[in-house]
Amino acid sequence: MPGIFLINKPKGITSHDVVNYLRRVTGEKTIGHAGTLDPLASGLMIVAVGREFTRQISNFSKLDKTYLVEATLGATSTTYDAEGVITPARHSESSLRHPELDSGSLAQIPDQVRNDGIAKPNQEKVNKTLQSFVGRQNQMPPIFSAKKIGGQKAYDLARQGKPVELKAVPVNIYEIKLSEYHYPILKFSTKVSSGTYIRSLVHDIGQKLGSGAYMSGLIRDSIGEFKLSEAMDLYQIKSLADLHPHQLPLIKGESRGSIIKS
Repeated sequence: MPGIFLINKPKGITSHDVVNYLRRVTGEKTIGHAGTLDPLASGLMIVAVGREFTRQISNFSKLDKTYLVEATLGATSTTYDAEGVITPARHSESSLRHPELDSGSLAQIPDQVRNDGIAKPNQEKVNKTLQSFVGRQNQMPPIFSAKKIGGQKAYDLARQGKPVELKAVPVNIYEIKLSEYHYPILKFSTKVSSGTYIRSLVHDIGQKLGSGAYMSGLIRDSIGEFKLSEAMDLYQIKSLADLHPHQLPLIKGESRGSIIKS
């Protein structure tokens, strides 16, 4: 029988592509998921197969999530990620130029300054900036997002060059842990409430660092207490039979089913 499953979405396809693939290989038409992942992102999706189970999928949508994030400093993006128009900070943010570049004392330029003249933040500043984002806050979604404005998706309006007026939404960033930093690449993990845009978080971090930043990689590692390590790789699923051994025990209220029991 159909059910609810943990799926590992590969990078480079949309969440809708995941649903379409599962429709083809399982023969089931009624399939839904508990949260979109952008094409740039990979990782955990919770997918419901069959009408009875798609009715339950909304129980997962408000669960907290954890992500493994890669940010590229020294530039900004129209979409806040690598799929947008990338503008190097030296072109868009002249105020970030190190003052020694304009003083004639080029020999005095410290190691923290790149050849393009943008001061690169040291690890102490990066870590302090990351921690400053922990807690409850109002976050502005990207204009290239699926947020609705007068019945239209924000990204449709943005692509048409129309004004996009979004409102900040309350989110909670429970923790951020620095994983690796070698300028311009910054990697960190974070646990956030539902509705948090990691693209916006990265953009805001770049603004506070004074270097600019865009999201260049993203892996969703967990949803609630469901882990990516427990998920099936999408393209290993060739039929409905492949899914059956991995059905989540939700209907009987066993194991973690009590979390989402309606």
